Amino acid sequence: MRKSSDNRQQEAQQHDPIVESRRHFFKQSLAGSTLLAAPAVIVSRNSSAQTIESELPPSPPTTPWLEELPTAIEPLAQTDLLADPSTLPQGNAHIEVGECGRNSHQHWDDFFGSPVLQADQADLYELRAKADPQHIFHPNYPPQLMWNFEGKTQTGTPYPNPTFFARYGRPIIMRLHNELPQNHTGFGTPEISMHLHNLHTPSESDGFPGDYFSPVKSGPTMAAPGYFKDHFYPNVYAGIEEFGGIGDMREALGTLWYHDHTLDFTAPNASRGLAGYYLLFDDLDSGDEHDDNPAALRLPSHPYDYPLLFQDKRFDASGIQIFNQLDPEGTLGDKITVNGKIEPVLRVARRKYRIRLLNAGPSRFYEFYLVNAANTVQKFIHISNDGNLFTAPLRNRDRVRLGVAERGDIVIDFSKYALGTALYLVNRLKQDKTRGPKNVVAPGVRVLKFVIDREPSEPDVSRVPNTLRPIRMPTADEISAAPVRRWTFSRSNGLWKINNRLVDVNSPRATITKGHAEVWELNNPSGGWSHPVHIHFEEGVILGKFVNGVQVPIPVHERGRKDVYVLGPNTMLRIFLRFRDFTGKYVMHCHNMIHEDHAMMLRWDIKA
Repeated sequence: MRKSSDNRQQEAQQHDPIVESRRHFFKQSLAGSTLLAAPAVIVSRNSSAQTIESELPPSPPTTPWLEELPTAIEPLAQTDLLADPSTLPQGNAHIEVGECGRNSHQHWDDFFGSPVLQADQADLYELRAKADPQHIFHPNYPPQLMWNFEGKTQTGTPYPNPTFFARYGRPIIMRLHNELPQNHTGFGTPEISMHLHNLHTPSESDGFPGDYFSPVKSGPTMAAPGYFKDHFYPNVYAGIEEFGGIGDMREALGTLWYHDHTLDFTAPNASRGLAGYYLLFDDLDSGDEHDDNPAALRLPSHPYDYPLLFQDKRFDASGIQIFNQLDPEGTLGDKITVNGKIEPVLRVARRKYRIRLLNAGPSRFYEFYLVNAANTVQKFIHISNDGNLFTAPLRNRDRVRLGVAERGDIVIDFSKYALGTALYLVNRLKQDKTRGPKNVVAPGVRVLKFVIDREPSEPDVSRVPNTLRPIRMPTADEISAAPVRRWTFSRSNGLWKINNRLVDVNSPRATITKGHAEVWELNNPSGGWSHPVHIHFEEGVILGKFVNGVQVPIPVHERGRKDVYVLGPNTMLRIFLRFRDFTGKYVMHCHNMIHEDHAMMLRWDIKA
């Protein structure tokens, strides 16, 4: 009797060593429930003295506003990757000099015209994944281990998780070194696969979860281990094959971020600290408020363009960070770090600032408000979601809600306040489980203090015009012609699944021909869980939102382009997606990193 394709696949998976490894991992996860009655130390104190138990005690209290953030960020400095002729960046993997076994860079010759990079063809950067055993989250807590993507400032000073300043039309080669300790104990794993979320990037530089590497280990979709990996970021708009040049400027993103994406360990590795910002500019959003180009928006610019990265963390009684990577419920943080600090102060000038907000996970949702000392809510301008500028600014807003991996750019006009005024960014969204948020409760938790302490050094010429960036919406004919796929995000047998299956990074669940478009229906039939779903590579447009089977209005800030789609309880979203310019393997997953690590992810491919 001939076996069905499902039976053949099931039989093959039973003997696949990669699947066996995942099965062992999940058996450990489920076994964690048997340890609840007798908490057990599972890691050394150097990483965390973590106990496995159903209800963790709260983190030790901290005195607010003892730490200060720098008044301006320092952009990552370029490095000279051409100084050593033996390690020049090239299209093919340079395995013989220590590069990991990545796939060859797509369109390399189209961009550079030579197998090996020549001078002044790209901006060159370098990051090193390293351990910092002396990080201070807060003065009330002891120095402890943190992992960083370390770069350098213009003066050569090492700097953790630096911010890239990139520009459309100017490619970047970024050399990523893995210098994490291979004898590491505790949560996290010393392999890395860095994802740049959500640049229009060739697959081999996207940070595919199975493409992890270290000097001694490589992932199931990587050919060989290595000491470093060269990422090629072309910095083009989507649509280069349709429109020519560098693509369709309506597809621009501005606020992007990078983080580790290692299969099964995204949550613990990112929670260790492996995350940072990548800001991308063009002629419209130019990053220069003094720009004399009539088309330029002249939004507040550096040093008044400030990115804030939020992560939820939990600490034990001694103040050491803990994380349960075995439990599919994970560890919900009750302390919120801002750029790696708990309850810091940011001193600002009396003028407009562009504040970029990023929920870097692993699992808490936020609804941020700006309040004064009396908890009176203040107004600001909301200009983008998920790095995509709106067609028009949303003025007089008083809140921003962010699921995991969502971004929101806002403009705050501090000139309205007297010198010495203190304002607070507060989170009013209640959440006590990693499964998702509950209701909004005032006054909320203060996570950041702004102090207006000086006049600006020069006149504030920045502005927020009434028109921002046009976007390309799908036509009715395009929508009706697009094939429809439905993906259901659910839980069974204690594991998070999509269409009732676990992730298999070796096998695509969908294959799309390059240049085609589809409608994807993202469905969450649960009444108790929320899933911020991320689709790599392409921005999409929400066509419709349904709650309990009834169509409801799409919130105004979600009516443009997005790459994270929050599926609340009993919610279904219809998304229109185009698949353009590059081929290869990508993923879709719940960006609640705990759900993702416990298999709520799938691979999809683009073919020529």
